[in-house]
Amino acid sequence: MIVEMRTGANQEEIEAVVHRAKSLGFIVQLNLGTDKTVAAILGSNTGRTSTDIFAVLPGVESVTRIMKPYKLASREFKSENTIVTVDGIQIGGGRIVVMAGPCAIESEEILDMAAKLVQEAGACILRGGAYKPRTTPFAFQGLEEVALELLRNAKKRFGMPVITEVVDPHDVNKVANYADILQVGARNMQNYALLREVGMSRHPVLLKRGFSATVTEWLMAADYILGKGNEQVILCERGIRTFEDSTRFSLDVSSIPVVKKSSHLPLVVDPSHAAGHFSLVPSMAKAAIAAGADGLLIEVHPNPKEALVDGLQSLTPSDFARLMKELRPIAQAVDRHL
Repeated sequence: MIVEMRTGANQEEIEAVVHRAKSLGFIVQLNLGTDKTVAAILGSNTGRTSTDIFAVLPGVESVTRIMKPYKLASREFKSENTIVTVDGIQIGGGRIVVMAGPCAIESEEILDMAAKLVQEAGACILRGGAYKPRTTPFAFQGLEEVALELLRNAKKRFGMPVITEVVDPHDVNKVANYADILQVGARNMQNYALLREVGMSRHPVLLKRGFSATVTEWLMAADYILGKGNEQVILCERGIRTFEDSTRFSLDVSSIPVVKKSSHLPLVVDPSHAAGHFSLVPSMAKAAIAAGADGLLIEVHPNPKEALVDGLQSLTPSDFARLMKELRPIAQAVDRHL
């Protein structure tokens, strides 16, 4: 349930609500807004607990139940949009944030070439996979810690924050030492041990939607991270599995306004994994921005024909530069900017 404090409620009154909730065995998450404080009272028995227990406490304005299965990711808990800030770059604000780079880090030379090219075209965050979970165990799995070192070096050289995927709960702290944003991939959306670890890290996290997950399941997964005190969560739509086989996945553009209505979390779109083919990426990227996405995660490789991973869906540097130019008027049309 949600306990909304009156404007100007003092610290003693807020602590009284927290104490009462904890005495009943509940977990409390506070949203310290600019005008008032909201407390989420969480636990399996909140549905059988009278709201009057909290409504009678001094400083309480209202008590309501959150009927949705996700709580902390909901607009009921936090009405204003969450903005995640990474090295001064705001994700969820007025700027469309573009994260771009190779799907997998193959060498220092290729990573540096990609970083230079995407930065010149207007991307502000460098992406690159160090650990690459693949459908087959015989495919290239990434350079792992060597790639993390290359990412850190690229950040120093180009001044771009970096995002990379973490796949093992035991590696969270190690990857967080190198990356500015931890990516949880689609296959790990419901890896609850991993979600808890990235939640405890307090590091910005990009949570991809599982390719067979509903929006509700996706937001409940986000609650696992938020529930550990990490408020820096970015959602990522990357396409879902349907009966359609003309694309790698079906990009669920409708999820963008649905999430925006239901959740305060910022949302970016990965058109590369949804499309599966470079020729389709620009159109899907444009559709995402028009629908209200806060950013894009795009695969760019200096030479896609020789890429070890996902070359077919990677844009060439010239294609990416052209796309960035074409995105600007669309961003302006929805009162955003690149």
